[in-house]
Amino acid sequence: MWSLIQQIAPYAIIFTIPLLITALGALFSERSGIVNIGLEGLMVIGAFTGALVIFTIQSSFPGSKTAIWVGLLVAMIAGILFSLLHAFASINLSANQIISGTAINMIAGAITVFLARNMTGSGKISIVNPFKPTNVPYLSDIPIIGDLFFTRTYPTTWLVLVILIVSTFVLYKTPFGLRLRACGEHPHAAEAAGINVKRMRYYGVMISGAFSALGGAVIVVTYAGEFTGTVAGLGFLALAALIFGQWKPLGILAATFFFGFATTVANVSQVVPALAVIPPVLLKIFPYVVTLVALIIFSKSSQAPKAVGEPFDSGKR
Repeated sequence: MWSLIQQIAPYAIIFTIPLLITALGALFSERSGIVNIGLEGLMVIGAFTGALVIFTIQSSFPGSKTAIWVGLLVAMIAGILFSLLHAFASINLSANQIISGTAINMIAGAITVFLARNMTGSGKISIVNPFKPTNVPYLSDIPIIGDLFFTRTYPTTWLVLVILIVSTFVLYKTPFGLRLRACGEHPHAAEAAGINVKRMRYYGVMISGAFSALGGAVIVVTYAGEFTGTVAGLGFLALAALIFGQWKPLGILAATFFFGFATTVANVSQVVPALAVIPPVLLKIFPYVVTLVALIIFSKSSQAPKAVGEPFDSGKR
């Protein structure tokens, strides 16, 4: 059993990272009061932009690792710009936030596949030299912990964990985080205190766009190695992790790791003798069944921001 966990844990962490950063993006958006179910579309935008930029740079400079970091940065910028569509519709036009997010998903999937097909003819954009997993020096030699957490890791894993720590600090220890959370809990009280609610909500949605796009790009530069036009529903799974984690950074970390571990078990079940006896279909649906059960269980004790999803009309209460 222990050897099985040792085999699966590094891959579970790899799968968890894009989920984690995307769910963190959703946290900033919903803490500001805006529901963002367009995470899937924003991840697709990030995957497409990152793959395109990296492919273009590596065509001129083969083997360049700088190209990957540039691709991740440009993907985040693209995510910010694309998320402005959702922000404008939800904040300025007071549109239904669910419909706006759904539109983001549909537009992103269609436009990226269309562009990729026109560029490559296949709808896929492959990168030549993605990140390679490596063991962390010294830390990977630590008994038990080293095998679980410090073997076969990617640079993006540590980048996202740093973002998690910084995000937690920003949300709970800075004036910006206090203002952002106030806009999601009591926006009119926040306005009375001199906070520009609409601006703060723009910031929340833009951060969600940057983080979600980064999540999509991370998939391309780690285990996928190419843009295929989809992120296999990870945006919706990240949204479920946000709810499962009760809109708290550490709760999201636990939820995304659970989903990552469960999905990894499903993916490797046929090559691991201990799991091969279980029908594959049961393992594949397991993460989603658990998600539904968890949402039902936690629905009554939900700690969602009180004003999330509600349009804000300045001056009215």
